[in-house]
Amino acid sequence: MDDTAFGARDKRGDWSPSAPLQVNPIFSLPIRLMAILKWLPGYFLPWNVAFMLTAFATWTWATPDVETLKTLAPGWILYLYVRNSLAILLFYGALELRLYWLRRQGNAFKYNAKWPAEQKNEVFWFKNQVIDGMLRTFLSGVPIWTAYEVLVLWAYANGIGPWASFAGNPVWLCLFAFLVPIIHECHFYCIHRLIHIPVLYRWIHSVHHNSVNPSPWSSLSMHPAEHLLYWSSALLHLILPSHPWLALYQLHFAGFGAVVGHIGFDRIVMGENAAMETHAYAHYLHHKHFEVNYSDATVPLDRLFGTWHDGSPEAEARMRARYAAKVARMNRAAPPAR
Repeated sequence: MDDTAFGARDKRGDWSPSAPLQVNPIFSLPIRLMAILKWLPGYFLPWNVAFMLTAFATWTWATPDVETLKTLAPGWILYLYVRNSLAILLFYGALELRLYWLRRQGNAFKYNAKWPAEQKNEVFWFKNQVIDGMLRTFLSGVPIWTAYEVLVLWAYANGIGPWASFAGNPVWLCLFAFLVPIIHECHFYCIHRLIHIPVLYRWIHSVHHNSVNPSPWSSLSMHPAEHLLYWSSALLHLILPSHPWLALYQLHFAGFGAVVGHIGFDRIVMGENAAMETHAYAHYLHHKHFEVNYSDATVPLDRLFGTWHDGSPEAEARMRARYAAKVARMNRAAPPAR
């Protein structure tokens, strides 16, 4: 598939899409029903439905029974960690293998022309971005994900929290399922802005931003404190009426969904004339420019607070003007040199 039909490369070989990013029309006024109907398939596919199904399968066939969950015990807790680790290894590993090691589609639709494996850097453990990402994922990311899952499932088994059933609350729980990605993005935006505060960025979030040219294993390459914040959205399911499947969906959306913004490719080529859109561009721009796109446009928080970058020249100009104004403020605030 010819990626130049959908975008263009600059002098460095970096690819970008021709069409600017669009913000979710649900939050736009006046209400545009046709725009919403056209947007909905992209909201569900390919990722949201996939993570919903993985959560359902996990709850139905790969989670211990309620009697077991009532008592905290090393056996089933370790089982959850191993189960989650294997799932991440298969999912992230498959994407990394296909796109970055076998390079099945070359650099077609690849945002950054360089390959992380060819760039050794002291900021990474063993000077290797992939090894660094994998170690941080399995030593910190998955354990903390599993800890939240243990807490939620133990609470459910012991009747702690306003749990509901689909038989008794079908409308509310279906609405809750629809809102899980929106809840994730609102939560992510808030914690993301928080850890961009200079002192928190320096000690915590800079670990994640070491991956300027992200690939799948960059997804959960975070400081443990960021992992704690990242998965804390699951606690909402102990406050609002929910179901364990939806709590797992929230965790899967964060765990598996982290890869969406770090694939590094705009599309995954599936055939001569077929490709799956990744929806990765918004977060790629955040890694590239640092102070834009703290969320991914499902909820227009960046547009509201002036940090939205849709990939267009106009957005680039606004970003540069904002940077220049920031530098000017810092210079005015700096004490005069003696």
